[in-house]
Amino acid sequence: MDRVQFVLLGLPILLFCSDVVTLFAPLPPAAPQPDRQSRPGPDAVQPGDPSAADASAQAEPQVDGPGSGTTVDLKFCASCSYRGTAMTMKRMLETSFPGIHVVLENYPPPFPKRALSKAVPLLQVGAMATLMAGDQIFPRFGMVPPPWYYSLRANRFGTMASIWLFGNFAQSFLQSSGAFEVYCNGQLVFSKLSEQRFPSELELQELIGNRILDSQELISSKIPDSQVGEDLENDLVLDDDSDDDDDAAIL
Repeated sequence: MDRVQFVLLGLPILLFCSDVVTLFAPLPPAAPQPDRQSRPGPDAVQPGDPSAADASAQAEPQVDGPGSGTTVDLKFCASCSYRGTAMTMKRMLETSFPGIHVVLENYPPPFPKRALSKAVPLLQVGAMATLMAGDQIFPRFGMVPPPWYYSLRANRFGTMASIWLFGNFAQSFLQSSGAFEVYCNGQLVFSKLSEQRFPSELELQELIGNRILDSQELISSKIPDSQVGEDLENDLVLDDDSDDDDDAAIL
């Protein structure tokens, strides 16, 4: 075996083994959080201090804008390199609607495609094992090696490289969903699977803006008129009390 044949044989096997290890390896454990226990400084707020609530309220900035209370879910195909588009849309929405909450999430393919993608490495191993030891495998099943087996074995290095390349292509295709779905407060706003295209920034901004307006109108319509009348009466009573206090102070 010369050097070229060794490279053609060893490189696909090395890459295939790395794919198998990455596919079936367990997730790494979460990094432990460091114990950050420090002594309170002279300016630290004590738990019994009544100004602790005011200090905590000032320390936590509250973003109040037209997008407050609105959650947008961007579910995209991670294996299709759609993350860049999702990040661009997220920055656009956060700039256009301050206070909005945008969540990025992977949209997995259907279960049959996921199951087949897990079976592709096993098929690759079986095909390579058959190619290398077909003379012993076929007789065990009472079969005579077919003619195509000898033709493939004559160029075993090119055949193994082709098995590895086509297997990776099939696995990448089965793991992709091609989705870019946009949900606003749990309701579907745009679907790439239905439209067969990506939304433009202006289109998505208009769709989310209309949803926010609809939700605000719905909330305002749920406020009863009696509550509004009571609020107005309370305001008038407070105004009268303040006028009486001013007159008493003048006298």
